[in-house]
Amino acid sequence: MADYKILNESSIENLYLQIDTLITKLEYQRPSWDEYFMGLVNEVSKRGTCNRGRTGAILVKDKRIIATGYVGSPKGIRHCDEIGHQIKTTIHEDGTKSMHCLRTIHAEINAICQAAKFGISINDAVLYCKLEPCYICAKAIINSGITRVVAQKSYHASKDARIMFEEAGIAFEILDPEIEKYDLQ
Repeated sequence: MADYKILNESSIENLYLQIDTLITKLEYQRPSWDEYFMGLVNEVSKRGTCNRGRTGAILVKDKRIIATGYVGSPKGIRHCDEIGHQIKTTIHEDGTKSMHCLRTIHAEINAICQAAKFGISINDAVLYCKLEPCYICAKAIINSGITRVVAQKSYHASKDARIMFEEAGIAFEILDPEIEKYDLQ
């Protein structure tokens, strides 16, 4: 019933070698494709210029990265990190409020724009992102032909996006259902 078996049919040195080999094998776990790409998303997110949720996104097709994006202001426009946020409050139908920075473009949209700028088809691509996409990003994801979205964490204002993904037949997964916390949420 054991997962591993060591036979002591030789010298003590050989036994130690077998044990060391087994320990090395157990210590290293090759990441799955989702883990691999999510690790790269975290690296891309470090370029983000809005500290409310420095996010990143990667578009992948046939297990190859075809575009990346991170949260930030449009090209040539000063960033939140330089001049502060442009916060707007949204009041939802149920009376709850959420705050959003309008100065920035979300990582998902920036990845889609990067692919468009260089003429790269993202039809049937997979989007890996740090936070669950918002409603606006979800609409762009659906219309661009992306067929699967993998998010590292939940986003506080994503209920409507989840509903749209389900209706549109987009495969959607959240690796950690905890809602990402940041200032002015």
